Amino acid sequence: MRPSFFALMATLFLVGACSDAPQTSTPAKPATTPGKSAGSPTTASGKTRIALLLPLSGGNAALGQSLQQAAEMALFDTGAKELALSTYDSGSTPDAAVEAYRKARTAGSALVLGPLFGTSATALAPLVAQGGPMGGANVVSFSNDESAASRGVFIMGIAAPPQVRRVVDHAIDAGIKRFATFAPHTPYGEQMARTLESHVAVRGGTVVAAELFDANSNDLMIAARRLAGETQGKSGGTGGGDGKLAVLVPVPPPRLTSVLSALTAAGLDKASVQFIGTGVWDVPGIGADTTLRGAWYAAPDPARRADFERRYVSTYGRPPHRLATLAYDGVALAGHLARLKPGGDFSAEAITNPNGWSGVDGIFRFLPDGRAERALAVIEVQGDRNVVISPAPGTFTSRPVN
Repeated sequence: MRPSFFALMATLFLVGACSDAPQTSTPAKPATTPGKSAGSPTTASGKTRIALLLPLSGGNAALGQSLQQAAEMALFDTGAKELALSTYDSGSTPDAAVEAYRKARTAGSALVLGPLFGTSATALAPLVAQGGPMGGANVVSFSNDESAASRGVFIMGIAAPPQVRRVVDHAIDAGIKRFATFAPHTPYGEQMARTLESHVAVRGGTVVAAELFDANSNDLMIAARRLAGETQGKSGGTGGGDGKLAVLVPVPPPRLTSVLSALTAAGLDKASVQFIGTGVWDVPGIGADTTLRGAWYAAPDPARRADFERRYVSTYGRPPHRLATLAYDGVALAGHLARLKPGGDFSAEAITNPNGWSGVDGIFRFLPDGRAERALAVIEVQGDRNVVISPAPGTFTSRPVN
């Protein structure tokens, strides 16, 4: 995820005040002293040192502060007495993240939670792979960029491709066989179009059209008419032949309103089309646009997050950033790992437990290549409320989730 996507919120709460290790609010200098070794992974009181790498300075500081508060809340809620959590400023650049990681390793951190951005997570991969005193600690990043995943760098964010696959599965189970994409001509839009095409093929459906519009243009009618023409010219139109057409529109509000207006004006309305989307629709008030009512998107079950949000507001007096659940679940995960054996087990083998882990955003598990698999619900937009029409699975295997 890119720094520009996030809004400012919250004020800084010092997680380090609840830790046996000091908090740092500025990126650390690279460790260049020959022979320098990492500190002890446990404190004098026997707690395991866990590092939290967040953007606490610059334009994303408020976002980092919201995640930090959620992490501190998790310490109390989960009773993770085994953890000594220290926070380091990873800024918004790969260099700052590398410096923060080195500082955390100098202090002896056994596991690193964060950084937030995919480019920063990618920059940590060589340090994790090299091992030694200044590397080797596994990373559980809050990024949702699957391309940043690698062995030892686990991507915890809710990635978009699984959202597309989940909603496509539901559409096909509902009898829809024909699909199209109307997305911005951006790396994200292209990735969504490719994901739809590949997964629809696996499920035996057909992608009849894919239109990538100019993300900076205010005139979407030409692209919308082109998409309508391509879909109506195959299998007898949008409502006949192979049946209803599902159109993927991975566009967030407020841009979503103009996109839907163009599609409706071109003849692709909800009477003949099933609109489907991704987690960018998972925002309050999405049903205000009547054109979107009845549309489907895949996301974590909102019921569990609602309880977290209520407790967060009660504690801090303001709502959390949508991404704050990642820090909360990350600390809860660290607590589970710390209790696996004396001194904890923060190895890749422990992190990739096939049973998975339970969190505010539902169950999730990590794959050996660093990607995460999540159990997602399919949600229908229904006016002022969104309704789960296909619940998220409760387990990945027949065994209970940790």
